[in-house]
Amino acid sequence: MTDVSGAPADVLHTLFHSDQGGHEQVVLCQDRASGLKAVIALHSTALGPALGGTRFYPYATEAEAVADALNLARGMSYKNAMAGLDHGGGKAVIIGDPDVVKTEELLLAYGRFVASLGGRYVTACDVGTYVADMDVVARACRWTTGRSPENGGAGDSSVLTAFGVYQGMRASAQHLWGDPSLRDRTVGVAGVGKVGHHLVEHLLAEGARVVITDVRQEAVRRIADKHPSVAVVADTERLIEFDGLDVYAPCALGGALNDASVPVLTAKIVCGAANNQLAHPGVEKDLADRGILYAPDYVVNAGGVIQVADELHGFDFDRCRAKAAKIFDTTLAIFARAKTDGIPPAAAADRLAEQRMHEAARTPVG
Repeated sequence: MTDVSGAPADVLHTLFHSDQGGHEQVVLCQDRASGLKAVIALHSTALGPALGGTRFYPYATEAEAVADALNLARGMSYKNAMAGLDHGGGKAVIIGDPDVVKTEELLLAYGRFVASLGGRYVTACDVGTYVADMDVVARACRWTTGRSPENGGAGDSSVLTAFGVYQGMRASAQHLWGDPSLRDRTVGVAGVGKVGHHLVEHLLAEGARVVITDVRQEAVRRIADKHPSVAVVADTERLIEFDGLDVYAPCALGGALNDASVPVLTAKIVCGAANNQLAHPGVEKDLADRGILYAPDYVVNAGGVIQVADELHGFDFDRCRAKAAKIFDTTLAIFARAKTDGIPPAAAADRLAEQRMHEAARTPVG
């Protein structure tokens, strides 16, 4: 079901002509009093209630926001399936600059829209939203995770997201070089915000050489001041062409792997926290043709969703960390399936996720 009352023509076109796959439900949300404009997209509930974060971003158009919600929701279905969670995929986006329009009134209005879905969608943090925001949303909606420990939640999910990416990176090194160690490997991290700065700490602790970049200078300074050994480059373009780069870790927004970046990428492994790193279908083959091993983003960055899912059942950090550690084995299994089937790892991960969702959809309830 898609609720489209009063939707602009470009939004309707995006909804009904999207190539992102059939979504179960898309809700366009508007609250005039608070200024809220949001999109909630449910891709699949075959495995259970849809679970995915809320992105707060100044989209140029409403159609762009809808397209992002559809794409992100679909990615969550695959992520949750590969993480072994009993959750389908959903995502929400709030339109606007969070530094300008985010208010308590707006977040409460958003929470009421999530609550109106009756538990079909469970929300959490994403780009532009934080634990404090989820505490506010939870006042209007009990289907909210990523809350603070003081409010019954698990707190910052970026810690386990980074840990999972680190495990995926170690698995990639094991597959490509026969050794999971990243010691003396050069790793470029693009985006050192909520997740990226934790990833840098893991890499430095193991003895890796780290190069970073971020559009926000304060994020770069936070790491450079603490770790003078970390190299800094001006932008992502310089990072992907960095001489001697072994691993490239995109940890900002999506689309990092595209027709411009792949031909000049010097790294032999791509493994990062960003969602939807492949700009379009076919990029995974371009990477494989260049001999670059790609660890599927939704597999390696699942540590955060493992944490917020666990919060629904009484959070236990050690239990979650143990589950996130299994991302190492899952990543290796995907590489093995890709080799057996003669396909890129991204396609192998999709096949495994689709198989789990298909089997769940065919299983009778009760």
